[in-house]
Amino acid sequence: MQTDIDPRSLIGRKAFDRSGHKIGTIDEVYLDDATGVPEWAAIRTGLFSRDAFVPLEPSELVEGTLQVPFDRHLIKDAPDFGVGRHLSPEQELQLYHHYGLDVDVPEAVPDHDFGKLAGTEET
Repeated sequence: MQTDIDPRSLIGRKAFDRSGHKIGTIDEVYLDDATGVPEWAAIRTGLFSRDAFVPLEPSELVEGTLQVPFDRHLIKDAPDFGVGRHLSPEQELQLYHHYGLDVDVPEAVPDHDFGKLAGTEET
C-alpha cells in the first residue's frame, strides 16, 4: 500500500475482500512502533460488529476503498485483540501467521514506547 497516505484519511472508508465482497468500514489504523508507517487496519465487520485486523501491506487503496487480498471468511476469523489498544509484537506475529504472511520476528521494544494510534498524537 502507499506509505505516503495519511492514515487518518483511511478511517471511515469501506473495505472489500479479494472477490469484491464488502468486509466493513475501517475503524482504526495502527502504526508500526519503529517506523510510524501504517501497518494494520481494524475493520468493523458484519451485523454483530466486531473489528477484524487486516494488514495494510499487501492491501491497496483503489478508488477510495481498501482492497484486501484475502477472502472475507479468513478476515472475519482473524484473532480478535480488541481495538483501541496496542498490538504487541506477539499479537502481530499471530496476525501475520493467520494471513499466511512471512515476517521476521520483531525486535523487542520497551512497553513504554508502545501504543500510538493514528490521529492520537500527544500535544
